[in-house]
Amino acid sequence: MTEQPAISTLTLRHRIPGDWAADPWAEVRPLVDGVDVLGQVHPAGLALSCRHWTGPAETWPLAVTEEPRRIMITEPVCTAGCCGALFVTMRREGGEVVWDSWENTSDMNALPGVIRFDAAQYEAELARAAADRGWEEPVDTVARLLEGALLDSGWFERWGCVVTAVWPSREEPDTPEELGGPGGVEVEFREIGAPGKRPRSYGYELPVTHDRPPEVQARRLAARILADDPRKGAEIREP
Repeated sequence: MTEQPAISTLTLRHRIPGDWAADPWAEVRPLVDGVDVLGQVHPAGLALSCRHWTGPAETWPLAVTEEPRRIMITEPVCTAGCCGALFVTMRREGGEVVWDSWENTSDMNALPGVIRFDAAQYEAELARAAADRGWEEPVDTVARLLEGALLDSGWFERWGCVVTAVWPSREEPDTPEELGGPGGVEVEFREIGAPGKRPRSYGYELPVTHDRPPEVQARRLAARILADDPRKGAEIREP
């Protein structure tokens, strides 16, 4: 690895993985001084998904405190136990954020040395990336808004169910435009079963179009699902 400057600059970039079947949401990839350092060390690894960048700032993947914290900063499309992952310990030291004690459990590529960031720039970049929606495709926006509407409604609980997942379903790569579609959103939920009874799972595959604003589509899809027992019209799936 090349020698790092005394104080580096962190940039976070949203990127939809090429193998998005493993995780349909964009990864939030850290660049150090504009360089994908993690890609040099663990090229098969994905940074943690934008799904982990919601909620309070202290829960974000790269959040730091004075207490050192070891995190898995990239993982493979399978599992860390199968193909290894890249780990780093991060902490705050006064006005700086420090990344060190790197470990690559997949191979013996050269590891980065100690990387130091200005804490103010670092924390501002985390906040910017967490709020960034500019990377979203229509399916991402619809999925995000629809999930929020369903979870906030409390409607599923009324019918003895709970939402388990909402995610964008993207167009198949390398599919001719005339044969493909704009993708869609998938919703999964399950019944809250009685003790000893296997709960039944359900799902929706919902289309998304390019000719209507994502906000309008999310509202219409939510209204459709929340108009009645959500199990009506849903596909029964194996638990």
